[in-house]
Amino acid sequence: MGLLTEAFTSLNTLCAEQLAAHGLAPVEFEVLVRLARSPARRLRMTDLSRQTAMSTSGVTRMIDRLEREALVCRVPCDIDRRSSYAALTSKGLARLQETVPGHLELLDEWLIGPLTQRQLHGLLVGLRVVRDAVRPEATAGVHDQ
Repeated sequence: MGLLTEAFTSLNTLCAEQLAAHGLAPVEFEVLVRLARSPARRLRMTDLSRQTAMSTSGVTRMIDRLEREALVCRVPCDIDRRSSYAALTSKGLARLQETVPGHLELLDEWLIGPLTQRQLHGLLVGLRVVRDAVRPEATAGVHDQ
């Protein structure tokens, strides 16, 4: 566990510094990425909560902040009036497009680059197995839209 914590903490610190240079906290970046790779670039707020392991009130506050910056907007749900979608705006997409290249460079240098293809494949397979075991809802809502 110590090795996992050391690797994660070190990578997270490097990434947080790079993201901060673009005005994003790591969790904000995660939300924008999840929205960008979702159908129609949107997720129901409840699904976003389950995917990020944030409370529903935590997601609401996060979306409020991102909405103030015009990076996301709320869209009413057609089939459930009690629910709404968080949707990525063109400004949010632009922020991602300026942030992602540096983020990928960091990951390439510190995570992908040091590994062989076989090691990287094994790492990804193993991480998915663990993620799916401990957080099966991590992809909630991706195929529901």
